[in-house]
Amino acid sequence: MAYLIVFGSATFSQLLAFSGASRGLVSWATSFDLAPLAMLMVMFAVLLLLGMFMEQISIMLLTVPIFFPLAQTLGFDPIWFALIMLLSLEISFTTPPFGLLLFVMKGVSPPETTMREIYTSAFPYIFCSLFLVILLIAFPQIALWLPAL
Repeated sequence: MAYLIVFGSATFSQLLAFSGASRGLVSWATSFDLAPLAMLMVMFAVLLLLGMFMEQISIMLLTVPIFFPLAQTLGFDPIWFALIMLLSLEISFTTPPFGLLLFVMKGVSPPETTMREIYTSAFPYIFCSLFLVILLIAFPQIALWLPAL
C-alpha cells in the first residue's frame, strides 16, 4: 500500500511538471499579492494539515513541485526553505489526531497509558519545534551559515 501511495504521488508530481501546471499554480498563488512571509505561513499550514492525515514522503511528492517554484518566485533561499519544510513535516508527524509518532509512542508505552496522555506529552515538543521554526524565520542565517562555508 505504501508503494502504491508513493507511486501515485510520484506520477502526480511528474504530471504537474510535464503539463506546466506547476507554473500555473505558482502564478495563481502569486496573484493573491500576499507578503512572502504570509505565503510561507500558508504553505506551512498546508504542510501541517496534510501531515495530520498523510505520510510525509507522499506529502513531499505532492507539494514540492508546487512549493519550491513558489518559494523561488518569492525569493526564499532553497536550503532555508527546505529546512522549514522538513521541520513542518516533522511537527506534523507528532500532531494529533493521526500523527504517526503518537502511535509509535503508544506502542512502546505501558498498556495503561492513554492516547490523551500521549497527546498532552507531545505538546512541549511541538512547541519547541515551532519555536525553532520561528527562530529560523526571524534569523535565516542560523540555517545558512554552515552551507555557506
